Amino acid sequence: MNSAAALGTGSLVVFGAGYVGGQLARRALAQGWRVVALTRNEATAAGLRAAGAEVVVVDLASEAWWGLPALAGGAERVAVTVAAGGGGAAGYRRSYVEGLRSVVGWGGRVREAGGAAGSLIYTSSTSVYPQDGGVGVTEADPVGGEAETTRALIEAEQVAGEWPGAVVLRLAGIYGPGRVHLVEQVRSGEVSGTAEAHLNLIYRDDILSAMEAAWVRGAGNEKGADVFNLCDEGAATKGEVVAWLAERLGVPGPRFTGMPAGGRRAVTPDRIIDAAKARAVLGWRPRWPTFREGYAEVLRG
Repeated sequence: MNSAAALGTGSLVVFGAGYVGGQLARRALAQGWRVVALTRNEATAAGLRAAGAEVVVVDLASEAWWGLPALAGGAERVAVTVAAGGGGAAGYRRSYVEGLRSVVGWGGRVREAGGAAGSLIYTSSTSVYPQDGGVGVTEADPVGGEAETTRALIEAEQVAGEWPGAVVLRLAGIYGPGRVHLVEQVRSGEVSGTAEAHLNLIYRDDILSAMEAAWVRGAGNEKGADVFNLCDEGAATKGEVVAWLAERLGVPGPRFTGMPAGGRRAVTPDRIIDAAKARAVLGWRPRWPTFREGYAEVLRG
C-alpha cells in the first residue's frame, strides 16, 4: 500500500456498487478518496456520480472496460461487491465467476503496465456452507452444495484467490437501512422458514468496517485468498428475532410457513456462523453486535 493509502486517502475501485458497494464508495468519497465505481444500474450510476465518483456503466464479465482511462492506473484498494442480478445459475456464473475472472485479468494487465493493483476484497456469502442441525461453522469447515448457484459462489472465491493477497469475506444475511423485508413479513402475519433455525445476520455498515480493517491489515495469503466469516454475535433463532420485532411493531406473533423465502429454492440450513477469526485477526468488532441494536436502527429509519 502506498503512503497515501496508509494515511487514509488514495484510490478505490468498486466493482458492483449496489447496497454494500455503493455505501463503501460514498464513505470513501467522504474521506477524500478518489473512487471509480462500476455498475450495471443507470439509477445507481447517477446517484454515485452526484456523490463525486467516476462511474462506468458496464457488464463486469466483459473486457470492454479494461482500457478505460479511469481504470488505466489501477488503485490501492479494490472491492468486488457484486450481486447476482437475477438469471438463476447462469446469472450467478456471469456475475460472480466470469466477473471475477475479468477483474483478475484487469489486475494482471495493470501490474504489467506498472500500475497499482492493490489489496482486493471480495464479498462472498456464508451460503457456501452446507452444514445444518444448529452446528457452529468456522472458516475451517468444508464448503459445498448441490445447487449450481452455490457451486458458482465457491468457484468465484477460487478465482478471487488468483489475485495476490486477496481477502474473501463470507457474509451472513445482510440487513440495514432500507432492508425491511423481514419487518414487512412480520407485519403481514406470515414469515418464511422456521422459528427454530438460527438467523445469521450482519449489519451493512459492519461489513464496511471489516473491509477497512482488512485493508489496514494488508495483504492476505500469498497463495489463495484469506477467508473470513462476517456475522454478528447474536446467534439468535429466527423465532427470537421475529418475536422481538412483533413486540416492537405492536403486532401479533406471525405464523412461520416452513417454506423458503421468496426467490429461494430451499430453506436456509440451521447453523451458527462463527466470526471469531475476523475478530482475532482483523481486530474487528461489530458496532451492531446483535439483531436488537441493528433492527432498532432499521426501525428508527
